[in-house]
Amino acid sequence: MSTPVAVTCGDPAGIGPDLILQLQQQLPDTAMVVLGDMAVLEERARQLGLSVSLRDWQPGDPLPPDCLAVWHCDSGVRVHAGQPDPATARSILTILDRAADGCLDGTFSAMVTAPLAKHVIREGAQPDFIGHTEYLCARAGVTRVVMMLVADKLRVALATTHLPLREVADAINSTSLQQTIKILEHDLRSHFGITDPNIMVLGLNPHAGENGHLGDEEQRIIIPALDQLRLQGIKLTGPLPADTAFTPRHLQGHDAVLAMYHDQGLPVLKYAGFGEAVNITLGLPFIRTSVDHGTAFDLAGSGRADSGSLIAATRLAARLARQKNTQEQ
Repeated sequence: MSTPVAVTCGDPAGIGPDLILQLQQQLPDTAMVVLGDMAVLEERARQLGLSVSLRDWQPGDPLPPDCLAVWHCDSGVRVHAGQPDPATARSILTILDRAADGCLDGTFSAMVTAPLAKHVIREGAQPDFIGHTEYLCARAGVTRVVMMLVADKLRVALATTHLPLREVADAINSTSLQQTIKILEHDLRSHFGITDPNIMVLGLNPHAGENGHLGDEEQRIIIPALDQLRLQGIKLTGPLPADTAFTPRHLQGHDAVLAMYHDQGLPVLKYAGFGEAVNITLGLPFIRTSVDHGTAFDLAGSGRADSGSLIAATRLAARLARQKNTQEQ
């Protein structure tokens, strides 16, 4: 039996449980373990009218046939669909810890995360919580990770992630940019099997600064950083203006796009594949994928939540895990 993928439920009051309950039917041949509150999953299945067989699981147990294995973690309070409660925050983080630690010790081959609500974690457990990506970076003990979303053949990575727009320019420097590109280039090779990645890099300012007339970050930081990496053999194009970079002519021949900030690159990717896009964290010592959407509390328990992104994230995690296992043999 192959090592299972861990799938975390995210916020138990959101659509995570709704989506996870559909995985057994959609991905019957994928070895997986759900990490969440068994009572929440059972209640949500009744609410949605789904007939899903759930079985309690602990590390070391074999995966039950024709059942969804669940590593139970009590939410601490009664959970009501669509009603987020900060009292559940610590259990949400415990689930993340179990999944990450399980990936590190070989219990799991990869982890997939359903969405959580940052404000719930901040109010209930960790006031400085930024997001899944940053939390898992710290848990894994690495200094930098890279957020990349994938929709079909389009891959968009970010030089900065969850920052207010006014802080973005100050966060971009030569060291961080080069580290990000090296992680991106390395994981395009190791995760996706791309032997000679070609990365397109966007400028920070409109028209990529227009030779310094619309901002000097390109000339002062980005161009020198790219030139240094080119000397190390990394194939890079740019910096290119973001408003024209996502055209077929420019995308052709490139394996990934590096955007300078969250809302520069992700709106285009989500327009191209919302509901089927996958978020992958590069630079971790294990594989982590996630959905491209939030908790959608208004849809929890309604039966109207689309599981496409979670299914795509689970499929990708399992595929990357198989590829990694083959490379290590």
